[in-house]
Amino acid sequence: MNDGSAARENSEQPDVSTAGAITERVLADITAMLNAEDIYTNAVQQQMLESHIRAMVLRSITGEPLPEVDKSLFDEISAESMQMAERVVDQFTTLPIEEAYLLSVHFEVAKDNNQ
Repeated sequence: MNDGSAARENSEQPDVSTAGAITERVLADITAMLNAEDIYTNAVQQQMLESHIRAMVLRSITGEPLPEVDKSLFDEISAESMQMAERVVDQFTTLPIEEAYLLSVHFEVAKDNNQ
C-alpha cells in the first residue's frame, strides 16, 4: 500500500489525474481496512472522508503544510483508530504524523455507527 510516487518535488504542479488515481486507491484501501474491522461510514461520513483524502493526497504532492495541530484535542481517540490512520498516512513519505491525528477522527466517528 506504500506509495512513494505520491512524493514529488514542491516545484512541480500537481498532476490532477495522478492525484485522482491515488485518492481512489487510498479510499479503496481504507474501505477494505474499515470493512475488515466491521466499521462502516454513513453517506455524510463517507463524503467527508473522501474530501479529506483528496486534500491529503494533494498535500502529499504539493508539500503544503497543515496548520498547527493541538495533539491534546485527540486524547479521546482510540488506539485502534489512530493505528488505522497511521497505516494510511505511512503510505506517503511527505506527510507529517499530524495527518494521522486528523484522519483518525473519521475512523473514530464511523466506529460509533456500530453501537
